[in-house]
This record gives sequence, C-alpha cells and structure tokens, in this order.
Amino acid sequence: MILNVSGRCDIVAFYTDWFMKRYEEGFVDVRNPFYPTFVSRIYFENVDAIMFCTKNPLPILPHLSKIHQPILFHITLTPYKKDIEPNVIDKRLIIKGIKELSKSIPKENIYVRYDPIFISDVYTIDYHIRAFERMCTLLDGYVEHIIISFLDEYKNVQKNRHILKDHPLGEDEYQRIGLSFAQSAKAHGMSVQTCAEEHHLCEYGFIRSDCISKELAFQLTHKKYKRWNARGKKCNCVEMADIGTYNCCSHLCRYCYANYDESVVIKNMKQHDDASTMLVGHLRDDDRVKVRK
Repeated sequence: MILNVSGRCDIVAFYTDWFMKRYEEGFVDVRNPFYPTFVSRIYFENVDAIMFCTKNPLPILPHLSKIHQPILFHITLTPYKKDIEPNVIDKRLIIKGIKELSKSIPKENIYVRYDPIFISDVYTIDYHIRAFERMCTLLDGYVEHIIISFLDEYKNVQKNRHILKDHPLGEDEYQRIGLSFAQSAKAHGMSVQTCAEEHHLCEYGFIRSDCISKELAFQLTHKKYKRWNARGKKCNCVEMADIGTYNCCSHLCRYCYANYDESVVIKNMKQHDDASTMLVGHLRDDDRVKVRK
C-alpha cells in the first residue's frame, strides 16, 4: 500500500503533529468521504511508501528521519499572490524548504508542482514564463522533476470566478507555455510533464509520464500496484490510500478542488484533535471500522 498524505488536505502544513503521533502509535483511521460511517483502519506496518503532498514542507522536515518507509514529495509552488492563495506562506520559505528536503531524501523523489496554471489580466502568459524560469533557476541542482496542470472547473473555481478572472487558453498560449517551460526546465537539468491533461505538450519537449507511475512505484517499493481507477480515465497513476479529509485546509486557495465551503473548513478544523485516530473528529459508536490491507 502507498499512502497519500494527502490530496484532500495539506496535512504536512497544518497537521504534522497529528500525523507523527499516528505514525508513532502505528495506525490511522480514515473516514470514507462518501459513506461517513465506513472507516478504514490503516496500519503503518502495511504501508510500503508514503507520498506527501504539500505547499509547505517545513513542519515535517525535522521528523523525516523517524519515517522508515520510502518517501516521495509533491510540493506545490505557484506564482500567485494573496488574492489567489491567501494563507500560503512566503514562496521564498517554500524554496528554502525544498532545498533542505533535498538533503534528507533523494532529489529524484522530489516533484515540484507548478499547478494549476491559469491566465488573467494579472497572471499573464509572460508572467508565468518569467515565474517558471525563476523557479527553475532557484531550484537548479535541488529538483529533477516538475509537474504542471491547468485550471479545472471545480466547484470552488466556479464560486471564485470573480476573483480568479481567468481567460480561456488558446492553442497559441499552450504552445508558448510548452516551448518556454520545456526550454527552462532543460536548461536547469529538469524534466517537465503535465498531469492528466488533454494538452500534454509533449510536442514541445514535455515528457509523457504519470505523477506516480507504476515504474516509479516499483522503484520505490519493489512491488506492483493496480491503476488508480477512482482518478478517471486521464490518470494512470497507481492506486494509493488517501488519509485526508476534504474541507479542512486553511490555505483557502481560490482554485482548490478539496476545499469548497469555508464555513465547513472552519468547523472541521475546530473538530481536529491531535489525540484522535482520525484527522477530523473521533470514532463514533455507529462507525464500521475495517482494516485496510
């Protein structure tokens, strides 16, 4: 089993103490987001690798030596300001965290996500080209892989359209992004790929790969895993077990798929307890707990 920590919430940024307590106690409970009385219990002894997804790796850096499984990091680093990402820390600190991380785990296990890309009157194509080149320059020698994706029509995106003020991308814009990003990445010893996109940009120098491919999963664990069917036809990543909860991340990014109701975010964060076996709330009498192998 590969653990995803987490695509539903930035556990590293806000709940590292809880995660490390669960790790030390040996198991974590995960409530099914679609069937709330169904709870999966995951024992860390059954975990073959852990993928951390975060916008702020700093909180977990002091704890990495305590984790015995192979580790993969996906760190989102985008050029947006407080209008779009109101509670994301200073991007210079994220860069510093990535550099520190590269001293603890192999740099080939660190993926930077420039994700999602959208254009507006403020965040123009030229703005993105300059930002991407600067990011590659700052991370030269510390990172080998970059993943990009484009804005999707999530509920939160639709709700925040008056803030995003995004423009549709035409073929010319895709071409400019593809050529420029591929050139910048190559100049700094990095590969760049898209994530489950119709415009894969391979014709401009992007590589064709998955965020966590079966080859990478085998390299990390020496085991084979089935495809993650829950992700849809565009995604060929291997199956992972996500231990997060939707609507409990206080980054409150205006484009996020995992947060779509800020009132619920506030409520869920108040229900978090570092001593609980699950991220939000506690086990209830009517819960059906099943060990996930």
